[in-house]
Amino acid sequence: MSSLQGKTLFITGASRGIGLAIAKKAALDGANIVIAAKSITAHPTLPGTIYSAAEEIQGLGGKALALQVDIRDERQITAAVVEAVKTFGGIDICINNASAISLTDTENTSLKRFDLMHQVNTRGTYAVSQACLPQLLKADNPHILNLAPPLNMDPKWFKNHGAYTIAKYGMSLCVLGMAAEYADRGVAVNALWPKTVIYTAALAALGDLVNKENCRTPQIVADSAYCILTRDARDCSGNFFIDEEVLLQAGVSDFDQYAVVPGKPLLPDLFL
Repeated sequence: MSSLQGKTLFITGASRGIGLAIAKKAALDGANIVIAAKSITAHPTLPGTIYSAAEEIQGLGGKALALQVDIRDERQITAAVVEAVKTFGGIDICINNASAISLTDTENTSLKRFDLMHQVNTRGTYAVSQACLPQLLKADNPHILNLAPPLNMDPKWFKNHGAYTIAKYGMSLCVLGMAAEYADRGVAVNALWPKTVIYTAALAALGDLVNKENCRTPQIVADSAYCILTRDARDCSGNFFIDEEVLLQAGVSDFDQYAVVPGKPLLPDLFL
């Protein structure tokens, strides 16, 4: 494949950030985007809603279906998949982008926050993938792509924020298991993770953890996701891709275009 034209992408958390960037990249090909996210009104610190995302997608030549979905709720996921199929005729690609984060240690991570991260990250990814699979199995070149890190058992990634690490690795384990499970049925299941910190509104909302000038924009993740999603699903599964490596393989050499401030040193992302 060389295009996503006419393909239907079901993207969680696509109202802003990386999810929206991937949606907009696909929209340039004329893809259909199911925006499965919670925000229907703009938040003071987290701008963007499913409706503003739909407008941006349509402005770029794509078709958009804005659906308010809390991926912790199985009924809402099921209803969203039904509506997607009713509107676009099926689902070709499932992107599990929605995620909850708290970089807190054991004593300072409430069980409420622990549960939220596991319900959104691990359980939500599993539930959305499960709901989309009957449609993916009918598609010509089906892909599941999780925004999840490569599995790395170095204790340093658990030491300071164990709850978050476990929840994100749950998404990674879904890749490991589902890629093997569906290898003979033609559904590609992969993970994608940024080499450097990506600056988004969600990251800004966490406070002064990083300087904006030391980050890249979501566009690098969108461009690398596009490279993955246009590959033959039967020859591209079970991988833990890193955005920069994907683009290097695709012949990209100018990475300054992705820097928030070109020339500034970049911060490596977690788990790498």
